Amino acid sequence: MTVIDVTTSTTERTLTLTAQFGAPPERVWQVWSDPRQLELWWGPPTWPATFVDHDFVVDGRAGYYMTGPEGEKAHGWWRFVSIDEPSSLVFDDGFSDDDGRPDESMPTMRARVELEATDGGTRMTVTTTYASIEEMEKVVAMGMVEGMTGAAGQIDVVLAGGRPERPDC
Repeated sequence: MTVIDVTTSTTERTLTLTAQFGAPPERVWQVWSDPRQLELWWGPPTWPATFVDHDFVVDGRAGYYMTGPEGEKAHGWWRFVSIDEPSSLVFDDGFSDDDGRPDESMPTMRARVELEATDGGTRMTVTTTYASIEEMEKVVAMGMVEGMTGAAGQIDVVLAGGRPERPDC
């Protein structure tokens, strides 16, 4: 499995996922910058994503929804804060309603993706920071750790040019 560590820190209000891939940073970067590749892995295996917008520029937005096993949809949005190809990306990440408007009753998180060249590949670290411990605990209770681990676990197949096997949703 590509995921080598997932940790939470109440002191820092962070959830950090670390994964290792056998591809260079320039290739791993593409699974973030190309919405068609991104939707192959974003979301847990039973909740595949569909990106309806992906304006991959600073202050650009992305809008998506994940479709669950019973056909239910969970909508989300990103706002890109910084982009430093192919080494880092920062975006605000939130939940939205069916029309893509931010859901103010849910937490907004700040995600930082770092891609570091290693011998034979890339180490990807995704650090998500929450405004409060309560917001972090709310999202963790919703299954964020398992969801991120399952999603990142699909990236190797995408890097190899394949499509992850996903149950019919």
